[in-house]
Amino acid sequence: MNNNLKILIIEDDPVITEFLQTGLKYEGYDVSVSNTGQDGLDIMRQNIFNLAILDIMLPDIDGFDVCKRIRNHGSDIPILMLTVKKEVSDRVKGLDSGADDYLTKPFSFDELLARIRALLRRSGKIHENKQIQAGKIALNTETREVCINGKPIEPTPTEFSLLKLFMRYPRRAFTRETLLNRVL
Repeated sequence: MNNNLKILIIEDDPVITEFLQTGLKYEGYDVSVSNTGQDGLDIMRQNIFNLAILDIMLPDIDGFDVCKRIRNHGSDIPILMLTVKKEVSDRVKGLDSGADDYLTKPFSFDELLARIRALLRRSGKIHENKQIQAGKIALNTETREVCINGKPIEPTPTEFSLLKLFMRYPRRAFTRETLLNRVL
């Protein structure tokens, strides 16, 4: 299960988008979709994602430019380019634009999943999602901010660590010893 791992798909082909979205959701990923480069950039500014899947041939901004803009904005999100462009020069251009991996269509879904897992593993994002949401509580592990109903609170370091643990592993019981070892 890939709880809390969020993937953004920027792809204009509705058939491929539906295939990716259905398959990735089945695998437990939280998936958002954009069918234009600009919309994808806007969605990325407003949300935190663990990985982006990016087509090159988009109707407004090409995927190379989208990738460059993401990197110029300072984001280190793993980017997988998924495209029909098979030429070596296109692959080189994609990787030089800031993509972390490049896969050509048609592709094996199992290979796509393996590449996603590898990118998440290398980036460390497979284990750490900076934003955790549980009901009315939002927690950011990077800034150590906690909000309840949108209002910030200031927990002690121990309270923050406990809250993070409980939110990351909901419905799991912990022994006193485990809590002491993990939090203190």
